[in-house]
Amino acid sequence: MNKASLKLAFLFVISLSLVQLVSAGDWPVIFHVYRGSTPVIDGNVSPGEYDDASTINRYCQWMSQFSSVLDTNDLFIKVWAKHDGNNLFFAFKVNDDILYAIDTPRWLPDENPNAHDFTLNFWPWFGDGVELCINADNMWSTKDNTYNTGDGRSWQIVCNLTKSLIGGLGKGGLIQGEQRDNPVAWPNYEKWIRSGAMKAVAKPNPRRKGYIIEWMVKPNPCLEVSPRKFWNPSMGTVRMGLNIGVQDLDEKEKGKGNFGNFHHEQWWAGEKDKRTWPKQWGTMVVHPGYKSG
Repeated sequence: MNKASLKLAFLFVISLSLVQLVSAGDWPVIFHVYRGSTPVIDGNVSPGEYDDASTINRYCQWMSQFSSVLDTNDLFIKVWAKHDGNNLFFAFKVNDDILYAIDTPRWLPDENPNAHDFTLNFWPWFGDGVELCINADNMWSTKDNTYNTGDGRSWQIVCNLTKSLIGGLGKGGLIQGEQRDNPVAWPNYEKWIRSGAMKAVAKPNPRRKGYIIEWMVKPNPCLEVSPRKFWNPSMGTVRMGLNIGVQDLDEKEKGKGNFGNFHHEQWWAGEKDKRTWPKQWGTMVVHPGYKSG
């Protein structure tokens, strides 16, 4: 093989690697988000408040990390999302027949008696609630066991029904999420929550057994789509990584055999034990304008 052929082969291998870096791991679920009115973040989905939002359907196709969901009264989630030209908004209506620490005692898992201690040893996601994961720059490693960066590029944060960073144990809301072993994630998440860069309200649903979460995300500092550039509609259509998980603890015995005695944990994208790797997340396409029709 001559030098020209060797150079061509080398360039082909490099280009193939770049394609794998960009496209590998893009889980085949897509959610389109459009501009709409500004909702009130109060833990209530008022009539018409999310009529202009997009919804995630096909809950039956979500991945089960623990026991499978066989009844939508046991666990079901409806998701809305939109932006108002300034901030990004999500709402979650969760059907859950038994609410942990409301209908049950606040029992602790054998694996971690410090699950509610609000230190790096606790489990922010232990309880009923939702995890929101966004990969704003839409870049990821193709290696296994590689997680979010814990800053505006990619993150994983929790909204728990019965505990929160600001309200403490017994008051639902936002808590720092993962990765707790990433030294930048924990202080970033705390700063975002305390400053109001990210807000969420979680309340039991007065109309049906379960709860409602409304969640607001400010692009600066939470959606860094490229170095020091934060999402805004003038960028046009922007693709970001997205994953959503919903946790369901019931009585401890119902989770027998599962890690932490979790009853259910359902994820929009990804495989069992891999759903928190950004390469396993789905895609959120954020459009600058209103949806047609």
